[in-house]
Amino acid sequence: MTGLRVTCLAPGELDDLAGALAAAKLPTADLAEPGRAFVRFDDDAGLVGFGGIEGEGSDRLLRSLVVLADRRGAGIGGAMLALLEGEARRLGAERLHLLTDTAAPFFRVNGYAEADRAAAPPAVAASREFTALCPASATFLVKAL
Repeated sequence: MTGLRVTCLAPGELDDLAGALAAAKLPTADLAEPGRAFVRFDDDAGLVGFGGIEGEGSDRLLRSLVVLADRRGAGIGGAMLALLEGEARRLGAERLHLLTDTAAPFFRVNGYAEADRAAAPPAVAASREFTALCPASATFLVKAL
């Protein structure tokens, strides 16, 4: 795998992200709201996927990590996740939280542990991801950075 290039997406540049998320059946309703930072990942062959971080402070929400369907299975998702975690650390995050319906095994392999959703920090628990976009049955995972 070649090195990944990371490009921050401006609010007006979210169409490709929204399309990739919709194709993966991930939430798209709140992408343009404040407090979210999304990035695009490319390598020498082109677009690989997208990811994002939501919130401020020591507890943040990992949002919308998606590898394009034709690029899956080559370890790119783990590399993308590591880059997002590094950015979260640089921004002052001490923990990343996430909800998932389908990717819990991937995140567990990458150091995330299942947690009680009721114990989520208030800022994370108040996010639209928690309150409206993800079902109550979604797995809640946390990783200390």
